[in-house]
Amino acid sequence: MIIPGYDISRNRKRTETELKNKMSRQERREARLRQEKLRLQKKSKLTLVVYAVIRLIVIGVLIRSAFNGQIESVYTCLLTLVLLLLPSILERKLGVRLPAGLEITVVIFIFAAEILGEIACFYVTVPFWDKALHTTSGFIYAAVGYSMADVLNRHKKVSFELSPLFLALVAFCFSMTIGAVWEIFEFSVDNLFHKDMQKDTVIQQITSVALDPMNRNIPITISNIQDVVVNGESLGLGGYLDIGLYDTMGDLIVNLIGAVVFSVIGYFHQKHRKKSVVTQLFVPQVDEKEEDVQHE
Repeated sequence: MIIPGYDISRNRKRTETELKNKMSRQERREARLRQEKLRLQKKSKLTLVVYAVIRLIVIGVLIRSAFNGQIESVYTCLLTLVLLLLPSILERKLGVRLPAGLEITVVIFIFAAEILGEIACFYVTVPFWDKALHTTSGFIYAAVGYSMADVLNRHKKVSFELSPLFLALVAFCFSMTIGAVWEIFEFSVDNLFHKDMQKDTVIQQITSVALDPMNRNIPITISNIQDVVVNGESLGLGGYLDIGLYDTMGDLIVNLIGAVVFSVIGYFHQKHRKKSVVTQLFVPQVDEKEEDVQHE
């Protein structure tokens, strides 16, 4: 029986198209699985061991925190487990292969910042812990910026080519931008939620035009500050409590140091393309096979 208005050939073509699209999606899914398996095979044994040990420690801290009713620590552990997926996500999205040295640095950095810094209170108990992490983060941010620019620089469909110096400059600027945005984030959280992400600093000297009684815009200095009294009570800190400024500027300075170090490494790698020990450990490489799949 033929139904009026029913086009058998059109319906057949539509079905064939749907089947073809379904097979195409299945093939793409299988291709991604093969890529993921190949990516894991390329990982060094040391990288896989570091991942396993760090994850086991985080899960152990998570279980202990849950039993002790430390809800904030539980959330920190869950966030850490999510952040540990970042290297794999970066590799897939950017089409690069992170070398063992850089990937291990990223994993240890996440663990040191979240588990040791926040839960174990290393930010308070260990001197310069925060500054060491900000130096490392500047290095990592520059590596990410370098990878993104290098992928575009060598992409078959992009018509420009950056010089080694400009590529290093892009990596440096990317790192400093992320560092500055992070400091704005810390400032916002402290003011909106009454936290202390910007760790305060006790100083013995201040200089400000606000101290000029004549309002002549002349900076007045008060030195050798031993105590500060607030609402009639002594803070007992041995000096003036700076609210975040010294911490912010110190973080940006050490971020700059980390960014400069990687930018210099990236410059010489891009200029000479020599596979030295340093570049093999820390400079991301464009994954040609994955890039070809993305083009297809």
